[in-house]
Amino acid sequence: MSKDFLIPKDAVPYLESHAQAEHPILSELRDAMATHVRKGMQIPRGEGQLFQVLLTAMRAKRVLEIGVFTGYSSLAMALSLPKDGTIVALDISDEYTSIAREFWEKAGVASKIDLRLAPALESLDALVANGEKGTFDFVFIDADKGNIPAYYEHALELLRPQGLVAVDNTLWDGQVYMPASFDSDTETLRKFNAFIAKDERVHALLLPYSDGITLAAKK
Repeated sequence: MSKDFLIPKDAVPYLESHAQAEHPILSELRDAMATHVRKGMQIPRGEGQLFQVLLTAMRAKRVLEIGVFTGYSSLAMALSLPKDGTIVALDISDEYTSIAREFWEKAGVASKIDLRLAPALESLDALVANGEKGTFDFVFIDADKGNIPAYYEHALELLRPQGLVAVDNTLWDGQVYMPASFDSDTETLRKFNAFIAKDERVHALLLPYSDGITLAAKK
């Protein structure tokens, strides 16, 4: 199923032709992943551009990314940060992030990205222990679904007031609203969606774009 499964197929060319030009290194990375067996893990072009708009509007300088894969989202966000902006990028795969590092270097943004290879919860605990609560402007969560609730709680700790967290895949190819779907990841996301809708610490919205993107602004 396409990452843009909620958008009518005949609308996609129009949307893409009326979007701002994609940075050439982002295009190169997307092309390089076109035949990769796990290409579906990469966010679509429009999602990267959404984050670029949000970061620019927020005047963000400090970003936390939980789940890097081959670095498309990191690259898109780094290109929108000022010269003194930083992304702390968490992942466990040297194989996939080695591709990311190659394209970050090509785009000239590698110095903005602090890649930390370790289980994400360990890295998040280290950030909290290091006194970095309330220091991030934006957090993007796109990692293993079983730990989404824990990642979200850490994100709120680490975000500044009025900071923004984005959680990817919250529609999960539609499985969250299909009664016959009962796997553990689907159940975790269902419970998370129900929880965040009532979470009084944030203003939250589940956007029906891509595979579902939940945005939550910390009060």
